[in-house]
Amino acid sequence: MTLVETLRAAVGAANALTDGDLSAFEVDWRKRYRGRALAVVRPASTAEVAAVVTACAAHGAAIVAQGGNTGLVGASIPDASGTQVLLNLARMNRVRAIDAENLTMTVDAGCVLQTVQEAAAAQGLLFALSLAAEGSCTIGGNLATNAGGTGMLRYGNARELCLGLEVVTAAGAVWGGLSGLRKDNTGYDLRDLFIGSEGTLGIITGATLKLHPQPAAVTTALAAVTTLEAAVDLLQLARARLGAGLTGFEVMNRHALALVRSHMPQLAQPLPPSDWTVLLEQSDSESELHARALFEALLETALERGLIGDAAVASSLEQSKTMWHLREAIPMAQALAGANIKHDIALPVSTVARFVERTDALVLRAFPGVRLVDFGHLGDGNLHYNVQAPDGVDAAVFVRDREAAVNAIVYDSVDAFGGSISAEHGIGALMRDELAVRKSPVALQLMRAIKRALDPNDLLNPGRVL
Repeated sequence: MTLVETLRAAVGAANALTDGDLSAFEVDWRKRYRGRALAVVRPASTAEVAAVVTACAAHGAAIVAQGGNTGLVGASIPDASGTQVLLNLARMNRVRAIDAENLTMTVDAGCVLQTVQEAAAAQGLLFALSLAAEGSCTIGGNLATNAGGTGMLRYGNARELCLGLEVVTAAGAVWGGLSGLRKDNTGYDLRDLFIGSEGTLGIITGATLKLHPQPAAVTTALAAVTTLEAAVDLLQLARARLGAGLTGFEVMNRHALALVRSHMPQLAQPLPPSDWTVLLEQSDSESELHARALFEALLETALERGLIGDAAVASSLEQSKTMWHLREAIPMAQALAGANIKHDIALPVSTVARFVERTDALVLRAFPGVRLVDFGHLGDGNLHYNVQAPDGVDAAVFVRDREAAVNAIVYDSVDAFGGSISAEHGIGALMRDELAVRKSPVALQLMRAIKRALDPNDLLNPGRVL
């Protein structure tokens, strides 16, 4: 049988797609990458994934794993050769089990993040990973990219929220590592190899996730600050006053919220424009009254110290969601404004303000009139430092002609401040060449050795990461 015939036998003819409009699978979210698959295969079980991988290995065909196709670095799109098999895991969407006493949940890799959150909430529990794409991104993709999200300040990123994995290897074998143990010191941590590997070492098919008790109260506020230094000082004050209760600390510059105001005027902005706006969130284990008293005392102190000029505290869950929606709408507002040059960088929190001051000056000197759209998770040092074309300049042409030069300025500055060129989006195809010149040669050597050991024929997502 041909490979396509074997794939149809493994998953059913209706789930091995070769004809028709496959753009939903072959075009990435940012519309930067457009590929062509030999077939789009949609398995419904781990056994079917293993059968697909075994068949592809026998035919020497490369496999690209895909979840919700919400990635930003071109890691889950086939190339244009028409020879790669796209393995979409969306049909694997079961919540397999919830162990409330152990505070764990085991799910298929194709479970949408919001579905996992809702399943935990139905048991009075919390799955703490949260990000803008949670209505369409999947757990497998979250783990494959080690997603960060808005709650990382307290709960950690996807790696910290996963206890065990089920993985199909490059040879088609199944590693059943779905453990709910917090402690297991029996050799190398295989789980951590696969988390963040972007489908280059194995195909994640299931995960055992860490749950938390639901907080008794959640309080959200927006605060206007004039400088990024003041935002960092406010963060230090919030950490001192709220401790582990501080679950979110986001920052947005004037241009970021102006884009939202321009392209999404229906979203209310409770504060007048400011150079920087901070979004804070506190989760409290005691009561709504206790949470609000702590929050109001924090903001009063911040006002007295001149750290903030104005603040708005959400008085309802709906208002809290609206505040978060402002923050999460920025990437979509940017997309509506046209192509832009994105950077997902990590820095020590203590250097963020100096990085922005220096890098803004360098970028504006090289490209007068560009609009700098900065926002991100200041609490963990993750900044989305984005550059848009000047007014009147074609956005797509600007990105095409200037992206390499802009990237060189930004990434050189990241290196100078001891940061990372990728905080939570991953490497994929977009950042692969940059990684090759900026990562330690020893680190790259070790990474290549791991890749050769686990995928000796380079069949899993070739050309990504390395």
